[in-house]
Amino acid sequence: MQKRHLYFAQNFRKIERLVTLAAVVLLTTVSALSGQERVTLRTARLLDGRGGVATNRVLVIDGGSIQTIRSPSGEADYDLTNLTVLPGLIDTHVHVGWHFDPDGRLHSDDSESAETSVLYAAENAYKMLMAGFTTVQSLGSRVDKPLRDAIDRGVLPGPRILTSLRSIGARTGEPAAIRDFVRLQKNEDADVIKIFASASIRDGGTPTMSQAQLDAACGEARAQGLRSVVHAHGPESARRSVKAGCTTIEHGALLDEETLSLMAERGVYFDPNTHLIFQNYFENKDRYLGIGNYNEEGFAQMEKAVPSVLEVFRIGLRVPGLDMVFGTDAVAGAHGRNIEELIYRVERGGQDPGAAIVSATSLAAKSLGLEQMVGTLQAGMAADLIGVEGNPLEDITALRRVRFVMKDGKVWKNAR
Repeated sequence: MQKRHLYFAQNFRKIERLVTLAAVVLLTTVSALSGQERVTLRTARLLDGRGGVATNRVLVIDGGSIQTIRSPSGEADYDLTNLTVLPGLIDTHVHVGWHFDPDGRLHSDDSESAETSVLYAAENAYKMLMAGFTTVQSLGSRVDKPLRDAIDRGVLPGPRILTSLRSIGARTGEPAAIRDFVRLQKNEDADVIKIFASASIRDGGTPTMSQAQLDAACGEARAQGLRSVVHAHGPESARRSVKAGCTTIEHGALLDEETLSLMAERGVYFDPNTHLIFQNYFENKDRYLGIGNYNEEGFAQMEKAVPSVLEVFRIGLRVPGLDMVFGTDAVAGAHGRNIEELIYRVERGGQDPGAAIVSATSLAAKSLGLEQMVGTLQAGMAADLIGVEGNPLEDITALRRVRFVMKDGKVWKNAR
């Protein structure tokens, strides 16, 4: 992958020009895009993202932010009274660049041009935005950077992207080399540091990094003002990461109650990835099989992990003070279907629908350090909101029926 990273580094300007061209094309297809600076939206049911519910309210949007939420008076620019309105959804773990090649197989080599790669990523970003996700954290690829920046400029439809650009693992080197790598990532404008503290679940999820290596990775991230999210499946790799002062544990398919309690005690977030990642792999097995550790043994390990992951999630619900955020680990084939993870957590995991929505709005925002910007509907916050058909507090599957999407005050979907 080193050659591919070098290719992207040498061709960023070319990629950025292509992203801008793609933006022009895409923008012409989004007929619902609002060009208004100040707009009003009337709602009948509004979920604020923190567990509160309000009825018969009008949101006043100005300059991309929520100016005020008030009682209705006069005509509104958008009548959303037939929908439930809530904050734009947040997925804390995706891989926006993962995609299938034209032959239907997982793209896994350096044969594809950087221009083609970034267009696939833009397609995935658009799918997630249309599904109601206005912020995602991509962990992570260098192709994320030009896409993130184009979306931030407002010229390309897609969710707000935070990216790790690359990742740290045992092969990164000794602690000194790891610290250097974190500083390099900071200089390259990464938003977060991604760390592999354990093997894939397909390889048993065993620990792969020493305590000294994790101390260096998480410690240097903290020194640079960055969060650190750690791929860790088993108790030992998770405990080492917690001790190192990491921000979030990802996956955790083999964790026990003792480790989850330690995470709660230390204020470490948990992103369990309980369903969509497995469902997507099984549905697309023929597209992955034979690539890397996507072999029969690896798929058998994933089948074995499914009930374990669900049980870990259920235990997590009972651990006092454990903050479980919403993340899917969306890879090729899963983008735009992110909400299936949340539905599974409610229907199979037993999570309260309101708490599940909070995990994908205000709590997710807090885990990303964005709690002052997104995740709640209140004055001063970014105007990221969606409207869904039905009441997700009574029927969580209503979140599949996204009819309205606004991000930063711009309407990207209006299918009321």
